[in-house]
Amino acid sequence: MTDTSTPESSVSAEDTSTASSAPSSASEETKASESVASDGDLFRQSEIAADYVEGLLDILDYDGDIDELVSAGRPMVEVVGGRLQPLVGQRGATLEALQELTRLAIFRQTGSPSRLLLDIGGYRASRRKELAAVARNAVEKVKEHGDPVRLEPMSAFERKCVHDVVNAISGVQSESEGVEPNRRIVVRAAD
Repeated sequence: MTDTSTPESSVSAEDTSTASSAPSSASEETKASESVASDGDLFRQSEIAADYVEGLLDILDYDGDIDELVSAGRPMVEVVGGRLQPLVGQRGATLEALQELTRLAIFRQTGSPSRLLLDIGGYRASRRKELAAVARNAVEKVKEHGDPVRLEPMSAFERKCVHDVVNAISGVQSESEGVEPNRRIVVRAAD
């Protein structure tokens, strides 16, 4: 899973004492920075991402249609077209790198980190289906034998897909262990 810590979580004791003695405007700033981005802000992030990706496609001389949207509280950009597999790479490695570059482009323009999800050629949708099958298979093994099942290392996106499937099934639980890039999921019987 991705790191969900925020800069606000690393505030020192000195910073908090200053904030508590300052007028309410300091606490209002903290509340504003902790608030979730509006749909307008999220759509703006997807527009920035789409422009960035379009520039990359032009430089690389690839053709693709770009859709920008907001789904489940996240900005998204989907690129569809032929001949896009090199942009996905082996097991989505190139796609993950492009997503990080695109997030940096958003950060550069907005000054705020983004949870943008980039998909190219429908890779994420098809991978999500594959991972659901992997998760169900692991659950069956755990229920049949009772032993924990360790899955292969996965990206944060892939781990989230597996966690979502496992958490929807009673009697089992999942947790991530290890350090990137070898972080993996362990599925075990629920306590």
